[in-house]
Amino acid sequence: MQWTLVIPVKSLARAKSRLADAAGDGLRPGLALAFAQDTVAAALASPAVRDVAVVTDDALAGRELAALGARVVADEPGDGLNAALAHGAAAVRARRPACPVAALNADLPALRPAELARVLDAAAEFPRAFLPDAAAIGTTLLAAAPGQELSPAFGTDSRARHRSAGAAELRLAEVDSVRQDVDTADDLRAALALGVGPRTAAAARLLIPGQ
Repeated sequence: MQWTLVIPVKSLARAKSRLADAAGDGLRPGLALAFAQDTVAAALASPAVRDVAVVTDDALAGRELAALGARVVADEPGDGLNAALAHGAAAVRARRPACPVAALNADLPALRPAELARVLDAAAEFPRAFLPDAAAIGTTLLAAAPGQELSPAFGTDSRARHRSAGAAELRLAEVDSVRQDVDTADDLRAALALGVGPRTAAAARLLIPGQ
């Protein structure tokens, strides 16, 4: 089974506000874009991924991610993360009604294509499934099999919310790159320890000289 991934990217000017203390407002938008670029590039390189739809209204992010091969879907709802994901999934299935769809965070700069394939292959065993983040509180991936609604419930305590909504929790070892999202400076250090993509590595060198 090959999946279509829906990746939401908010306005770069507002993205990653919790990194402001570490990166400052000058570096933060570039860092957020680098995360998204490395995430999309790794996703498109995964054998389990057919294509990627990026939901964004940020013109720069749209151009850069389209250049990597993603399809850009305008965030017409403009009503937050879950509305954007539902809109993106609907746009994907308007073209291919029977395709499997998975929502993936845009801040997974250490993402490994083979690890993503393992997660998606495991998700294919369930109508809906999700992968908790490294903190075991949030969610980095939510998958819906053909004929199933995505029904995203991202946000505070999304692990518990997705589980209570009937999605199967994927309990996989050695998929750290798919779980390590980046919201804080500590998260960034953890991602760097795993090994990030080239764009994040370059952006991080501006933030952490000698990295």
